[in-house]
Amino acid sequence: MAKQQSLRVQRTSMLHVINGVGYTLRKVKLDPFKINADAIISKAQKKAEFYGSLPRAEDGLRRLVRSINEEGNANPFGALAVKSLIERILYGRYKIEQEMARNPWIEDQSIKQPVFIIGMPRTGTTILHAIMHEDPAHRSPLAWECLLPYPVATPETFRNNEQLKTIKKEFGQLFKLVPDFQKKHYMAADSPQECLGITAFDFNSFQFSAQLYLPSYMDWFSHDSYMLETMRFHKRFLQYLQSGGVKAERWLLKTPVHLMRLPEIFEVYPDARIIMTHRPPADVVSSTASLISSVRSLYSDNEDPVVTGHEQADFWSLSFDSFLESRKKLQKEDQIIDLKFEDFIKDQMGTIRQIYEHFDWELTDVAQGNFKNFLAENPKDKHGKHEYSLDTFGLTEDKINRQFSQYLDFYKQL
Repeated sequence: MAKQQSLRVQRTSMLHVINGVGYTLRKVKLDPFKINADAIISKAQKKAEFYGSLPRAEDGLRRLVRSINEEGNANPFGALAVKSLIERILYGRYKIEQEMARNPWIEDQSIKQPVFIIGMPRTGTTILHAIMHEDPAHRSPLAWECLLPYPVATPETFRNNEQLKTIKKEFGQLFKLVPDFQKKHYMAADSPQECLGITAFDFNSFQFSAQLYLPSYMDWFSHDSYMLETMRFHKRFLQYLQSGGVKAERWLLKTPVHLMRLPEIFEVYPDARIIMTHRPPADVVSSTASLISSVRSLYSDNEDPVVTGHEQADFWSLSFDSFLESRKKLQKEDQIIDLKFEDFIKDQMGTIRQIYEHFDWELTDVAQGNFKNFLAENPKDKHGKHEYSLDTFGLTEDKINRQFSQYLDFYKQL
């Protein structure tokens, strides 16, 4: 049996100093990192010179902040990092809205046959997204664009601009502060970003839950949030990004959380193409819980792997049950392709050819060459292999199989 790695992110002495000072200030009732929704909104409005309001996004922000303060148990570094991220996101949203208000034509742009890679986490969605991103026919939102979207990039500035330089510098500082963070969770300023980075601008996103345990926020997110309105913003964001002139034949998008939004995807993008990846749920839950628990251990000193394990099992079983029910009702089978993780691992190029044939896309020599170069430069387990068993998270394979019984019935038919 492979030796399991430590779940916790290793911390440098500097990170310990930051937390130590922060905890000392908390003891004397001085907390410079305390998160206050009203203060964040006021600061972002002033900085952006935005004189209106966004009731839906601001409602999501308030729910998020309340959950962080009451349930998140953030350490001082975690509170500082999350607070800074929220401030940046809200400022970015205000600037986007300003720009689109000044240029109404942006919302008249066409988004034709966008591609959504979904499927539960740890089923190959990230590597598939990264490979297909190498096709010049595809355009993915990049990490820096989702963190600092203003001003919108032009073809001349797309690969050399101040936003990109800023994010590269910040990522470099984070990796120095937390040397093994990239092994746990790969990040690069110019890598394709998940849709989590887009929905975060509406404060209706799984992204925040990947950093801290936020049960009340995630309950709202899963059952009562404004999914259709958020997907409408998703389209507006893509229109905003391409308004600078950086376009391709089709948008290439990805996030497992879209499992819960299949009706909303097709409502907003009737001609969308869906790539579904599949893997036995016991493998998915243990791998997902290990990633989430590792990342959370950076932001909180109270991360409990057992709590996280059960949380992830509940969330993803709910998500896939919702997907199966929606898929039956929608009858969009010609716009969906199903892929097994094991088949993709055995033959990445063969699986990609299958996708292109299914959707009748041209697979050019340039794209194939790019794919092969990417695979050669990014071998399996490049950043290290991490294996975890279900018992690390207080779970058993039998329990997971019962919880995912509907999915297993579906999986057996593939």
